[in-house]
Amino acid sequence: MRYGFWLPIFGGWLRNVEDENMPPTFDYAKQVIQAGERLGFDTTLIAELYLNDIKGPESDSLEAWSTAAALAAVTDRIEIMAAVRPGFHNPAVTAKMAANIDQISNGRFTLNVVSAWWQEEANQYGGVFTEHDERYDRTEEFLEVIKGLWTKEVFSFKGKFYTIENAHLHPKPVQKPNPILYAGGESPRGKETIVAGCDAYVMHGGTVEEIKAKVDGMKSLRNLAGKEPFKSFGMAAYVICRDTEEEALAELERITDVKENSGYAGYNDFTSKSQLEQQVKLYDYSVSNRGLRPNLIGTPEQIANQIIAYEESGLDLLLLQFSPQLEEMERFAEKVMPLVESKRARVI
Repeated sequence: MRYGFWLPIFGGWLRNVEDENMPPTFDYAKQVIQAGERLGFDTTLIAELYLNDIKGPESDSLEAWSTAAALAAVTDRIEIMAAVRPGFHNPAVTAKMAANIDQISNGRFTLNVVSAWWQEEANQYGGVFTEHDERYDRTEEFLEVIKGLWTKEVFSFKGKFYTIENAHLHPKPVQKPNPILYAGGESPRGKETIVAGCDAYVMHGGTVEEIKAKVDGMKSLRNLAGKEPFKSFGMAAYVICRDTEEEALAELERITDVKENSGYAGYNDFTSKSQLEQQVKLYDYSVSNRGLRPNLIGTPEQIANQIIAYEESGLDLLLLQFSPQLEEMERFAEKVMPLVESKRARVI
């Protein structure tokens, strides 16, 4: 299992807790990623939203790509995965920016391709927001353009959404043939796009059974398409690690005490404008990205056993959320990660 974490660019992950002691500042993001590198985490995911989806649209949040470039310059080992939404970006300029950050990081920059779901944000920031399947039509062209520019000396393209004429991109990315393209999607149309054009599949939090079904299904679709196997299968999850199960459950009750606030501003768009395989209740939405469903909640022993079960289901990357981030990352690295290794060694 590789361990990653979501960079806390929104001031936290909990919609029912006002202050999580993790400010949405570059200084704090820098502390977190450098601590993650020291503690043995493999990757960080930087979400791309121009409005704060966790604490409310009126709250501070960091921009993903400028933050990624800055963090690339102050880290040495960790993979930096920035989300990108085609409806907000010119693909040729995106390809240039990504190649540049990959050079800065010496081959550690990857992308999480997101076809978007929040219409109000698109209205405020001038993004393109269309019907569900058309968003994936755009994404497919977007992927074709960025990969073409990364791999060809001169690239031209004419499609429904983009036209590129004799474009040059130098220097190319360090990674060959291209930086890893992660993507998540649950609709048949979304899966079709990911199978055809991406390198790795990432999922919202789900039970072991749900994740195994998704992994097996995507492996089958990839095989039917005649493509190489996905490089990775990842999942979002929120961790509550305590010395006793009672303490962990008390914390779970605290953070899921649903309060009416602007942190739920995107709930209706998320549930109505995405084609989700599992219904999302307000309880699930208390924490970002369905992070409670994996049930990484309890003692180090309980969490380690659950992680082993996810490994056996075909998962190889956890994209974790913690609150407060620094303290809980350290607890997880100290108490859970070595326990998973020892359990795996005994199984082998």
